[in-house]
Amino acid sequence: MSKTIKVSTTINAPIKTVWNEVSRLEEHTNWMNDAEKIDFLSKNNSGVGTKMKVLTKVGPIKLYDYMTVTEWVNEEIIAVDHTGIVSGKGKFRLEEVDENSTKFNWEETLKFPLYLGGIIGEFFGAPILKLIWKKNLKNLKEIF
Repeated sequence: MSKTIKVSTTINAPIKTVWNEVSRLEEHTNWMNDAEKIDFLSKNNSGVGTKMKVLTKVGPIKLYDYMTVTEWVNEEIIAVDHTGIVSGKGKFRLEEVDENSTKFNWEETLKFPLYLGGIIGEFFGAPILKLIWKKNLKNLKEIF
């Protein structure tokens, strides 16, 4: 079983400006409260095939999230596979609203291991993660 979580916001900046920020994966700790540290495990730090180890903290729980970028479409999509303790898929999708605003859509489908509650952990964890990610998007908006 897995749980899908979706959050989105509209950012008052052109899509190119938003892309220039979110495509710098090494800078995600500037606006993601749950991402404490990002280490690249590949030679590249952008594009398909980029591998990362992200120290993630949610409340008292700290774990490493291993990710591989599976899709990269400039000014549109960054998608990853999560292969750490929590597994699944994630995707950022940008949509131009008008020349000065961008809709940022974030979707994650995650599977929790049994020792993090499995299906029950997913049920109770999803609303918490949704709140954290909404705050992350608020932080991202404040950059612009």
